[in-house]
Amino acid sequence: MSFASLKLHASLQRGLKDLGFTRPTPIQLDAIPPALEGRDVLACAQTGSGKTLAFLLPILNHLMDTKRGVTRALVITPTRELAAQIVEDMNEVAVHTPLTAASVYGGVGMGPQEHAFRTGVDVMVACPGRLLDHFRQPYAKLAHLEYLVLDEADRMLDMGFLPDIKRVLKHLPPRKQTLFFSATMPAPIAALTQELLKAPAMINLERRSAPASGITQAVYPVPQELKGELLFKLLSLGDMKEALVFTRTKHRANRLAEFLSRKGINCERIHGNRSQAQRTKALEGFKDGVYRVLVATDIAARGIDVEALGHVVNFDVPNVPDDYIHRVGRTARAELTGEAFTFVSPDEEPELKAIEKAINRRLSRVTLPDFDYKAKASGRLEIPLAERIAEIRKKKAEDRARAAAKLVRRDGSSAAPARPASRSQAARPAPRRDDDSPYGSGVPASKADGARSGGGGGARKPFRGGRGRSGPSGPSRGSRD
Repeated sequence: MSFASLKLHASLQRGLKDLGFTRPTPIQLDAIPPALEGRDVLACAQTGSGKTLAFLLPILNHLMDTKRGVTRALVITPTRELAAQIVEDMNEVAVHTPLTAASVYGGVGMGPQEHAFRTGVDVMVACPGRLLDHFRQPYAKLAHLEYLVLDEADRMLDMGFLPDIKRVLKHLPPRKQTLFFSATMPAPIAALTQELLKAPAMINLERRSAPASGITQAVYPVPQELKGELLFKLLSLGDMKEALVFTRTKHRANRLAEFLSRKGINCERIHGNRSQAQRTKALEGFKDGVYRVLVATDIAARGIDVEALGHVVNFDVPNVPDDYIHRVGRTARAELTGEAFTFVSPDEEPELKAIEKAINRRLSRVTLPDFDYKAKASGRLEIPLAERIAEIRKKKAEDRARAAAKLVRRDGSSAAPARPASRSQAARPAPRRDDDSPYGSGVPASKADGARSGGGGGARKPFRGGRGRSGPSGPSRGSRD
């Protein structure tokens, strides 16, 4: 069946033809007809399956015959990158129409987003945190909203956005249609669908979550301390023209990018501690070929769409099988082919077994010829959290000592400092301001010992064995995505 058989508006058909799309993917074939009929849709769709057009095309088709100047469709999505990608996809397919779109997410100024609310773009694509920020203002009204899409609902649950989504829904008027897309259907998401959807068309709800068939998957057993050298070796062979490399933590992403840069590999990194400008520049540079390697945390697993991306590397095995599926799904998109390699140290074998159980297959093990698996590592890729905190505190203490010495010299005072009343008082450092915390302003120094690496709340243990563990690597809740 072709797109022409779906009887979409001629301007949308023309946009699809310009993009080279002639026939719909399975999820598009299943979701578009009931959505065109005005039915609610509940769909399970794996990453790279074409689900963005599955919800955009029927909505755009409905909007073609309505008045301009009011926002009629809202798409809620978990990450900034995914929001930007959806807007880009819409602009491409709607290039021959008068329809407009805007993205609303954190990390950038609110002025242009306020303008989008006031002028009434046809489609607004938003992250829940920043959307709530706008709803606190009188201009942020969506009184004419007719269509709502929740995309990557399970990822929003993983990132802790479910309470925010429920708060967002209270600001929305009754709607004609709701489209709900999720790769998996955990219990809290299933409960939310019952609240939102009315007699929906149900698509692929019984399918097992699995990587696309066009992905060649392989496992590279390797000691934890030699992972960086193995990646460099694979890049040096020349078969891997470009690679999206996933690490478990922000700190490891930074250290790996620095390691590859020292080796002469053009690379950048993208994670929740990078500014939006830095994230956008890194992603655009990777897409344009400026950077051969993009090192990322799971913030990018569902938000990067790189045309014909050949390789994905799991530098660290993800804790959750679904994260593996979404990571490797960055390649072999739109029915193309690609390769996904996973570096597995001995202590990561349990996570690998869970992944193999989830996808119902054993992944082939590969040993790279001419690579010394017993070599001595040149240095640690990751410094444990406790050591990093100690180093930051040492530097702060040295800075304070220099400042005090400078003050003494400036005042010309030669008087000896007063002797502390007790040894415990002598050992106790002077009170520090919030911005003296090793985690920057707004985090009291007294809480720094339990802070997570790179920001975010919650106490955690120091890293062991060179391998950090953290929660989902998306933007921190404070970033108000």
